[in-house]
Amino acid sequence: MITRFAPSPTGPLHLGHAFSALTVWKVARDLGGTALLRIEDTDSTRVRPEYEAGIYDDLAWLGLQWPAPVRRQQEHYGDYHATLMRLAEKNLIFPCGCTRREILAAGAQQGADGMIYPGTCRQRQMADAQPGDGVRLDIGKALAQITGPLHYHEIATGMARKVDVTERALLHAIGDPILRRKDTGDPAYHLVCVHDDALQEISHVVRGTDLRDLTPLHVMLQRLLGYPTPLYHHHALITDENGKRLAKIDKSKAIAKYRAEGATPVDIKKMTGFVD
Repeated sequence: MITRFAPSPTGPLHLGHAFSALTVWKVARDLGGTALLRIEDTDSTRVRPEYEAGIYDDLAWLGLQWPAPVRRQQEHYGDYHATLMRLAEKNLIFPCGCTRREILAAGAQQGADGMIYPGTCRQRQMADAQPGDGVRLDIGKALAQITGPLHYHEIATGMARKVDVTERALLHAIGDPILRRKDTGDPAYHLVCVHDDALQEISHVVRGTDLRDLTPLHVMLQRLLGYPTPLYHHHALITDENGKRLAKIDKSKAIAKYRAEGATPVDIKKMTGFVD
């Protein structure tokens, strides 16, 4: 059994990260497995070395250990390009130069992965890609190439529950997702996550319920690329006193600040409601 904690070094870890990391290591311990640390640093405009250093410090302070070396995704862009080209060979991707403003102007609706792409560039071919274009997966073509039902097993309750992946969840809740970002050329989360989970033989994906609606897309990519589908454990999220999810973008209080104020790992566990 192998699981992983895969933070992005785009800000300091907060209580929500602490709860997720502690849950990952608890699942690994309870199942007699291994918890890996993976640094998902593909957002080149936002990652910072000090945030990565803080990840190592905070996790070690919480008493968590992981095997070395740690996989840092920026060091493996060639892997992700090769994976993208496998999808190109299946004629499943297309270049897209649309801006966020243009997507909104086309009447796009909010979905599980941001605005649902209206299909403006869907007829373009990769051979006609221009510098600065992003790359998207054509969900409709992908569905047409898949034979047999798509599903995964959710184990958060302690018992495996089969979850079917429906066309509606993919076409109408996600749409054509970005696999390579516009302008920067960075590989996107969906591509690198699925690739690395397969490469590292992740058998159990432990992550928050905020990512549950994206799991159908990951299951689809796994099928298209011939990867196994792990078991999934989507854990509850930590919220503030107003019921709002803690997130870096909201400048939630960093673990390092609690440490500086004299908090202990036991205090962090109490604050998050983590039960060991």
